[in-house]
Amino acid sequence: MTRPSNPVMDRQIGLSMKALDHGFVRLVDYMGDDAAVVQAARVSYGSGTKTVNEDRGLLRYLLRQRHTTPFEMCEIKLHVKLPVFVARQWIRHRTANVNEYSARYSILDNEFYIPETDDIMPQSKTNKQGRDGALPEDVRNAMRETISMHSASSYDLYEELHTGWPWFHADGNRVSPDEDIDQHDEGHGLAREMSRMVLPPNIYTQWYWKVDLHNLLHFLSLRADPHAQYEIRVYADLICDLVRQWCPMTFEAFEDYVMYAQRFSRMDMEALKHIAANTPITTVLEAVANMDSSERERGELLTKLGVQRD
Repeated sequence: MTRPSNPVMDRQIGLSMKALDHGFVRLVDYMGDDAAVVQAARVSYGSGTKTVNEDRGLLRYLLRQRHTTPFEMCEIKLHVKLPVFVARQWIRHRTANVNEYSARYSILDNEFYIPETDDIMPQSKTNKQGRDGALPEDVRNAMRETISMHSASSYDLYEELHTGWPWFHADGNRVSPDEDIDQHDEGHGLAREMSRMVLPPNIYTQWYWKVDLHNLLHFLSLRADPHAQYEIRVYADLICDLVRQWCPMTFEAFEDYVMYAQRFSRMDMEALKHIAANTPITTVLEAVANMDSSERERGELLTKLGVQRD
């Protein structure tokens, strides 16, 4: 038995997709595809893989009706380089396996996320956790320069602390700028695990992130949303492109039923039913008949709207 594979994904393994100024998303490995989801869904009655159209219909039904376990049969592993503050948002999705680069064992690279001037905005007046509006160009340029200078000086301090030379003598006295330093006077450096605490959260970190398709789609539904923070949305958009190639039928259904869909409350549904009840039945049936969806989906919509067909 050979391992199922996706030639498009096989060509993606090891390739880095650039994100922000120094970040990237890189495919390390994957398991399964659309067929694996279909296989898992049909295993209960052993009917095996059918036609492509039937597979597509089943995938769409599973996602539409929120039958999620078959999508857990697929997994993907990514190598991601991202700013720490983006990682702190990302890690809130606790349904993945993560192994992050450790600044206790290794020295962090001198790489910081410095936003483009167009991405520097004031606090939104309507969204307590977002940004919106515009600042004068000279203010944005000054802010960007300040962020850049602070990042550089914090890394200098980080190096000063963990090396301890030539900024400190072995006796703990600080070296003056004009003092002639003996190249062999190494001083005493601070442990890496403590030196890192002076670094701001726009420094880059890296991790390996492994997640199943069901939980990945949930991640994308939140982080590829227009309301998500721009910096994490950049990564989510790249992953969307990858999933579109990995499981194209699943991603098509995800776009139709999740990404570009809306949820309705009980009150919303009551209002929609009232509208449908007070609209000529021929108008409702004609609108539903023109939908780009299956007969089954059109019937489900009419049931939701409380419309009885003859």
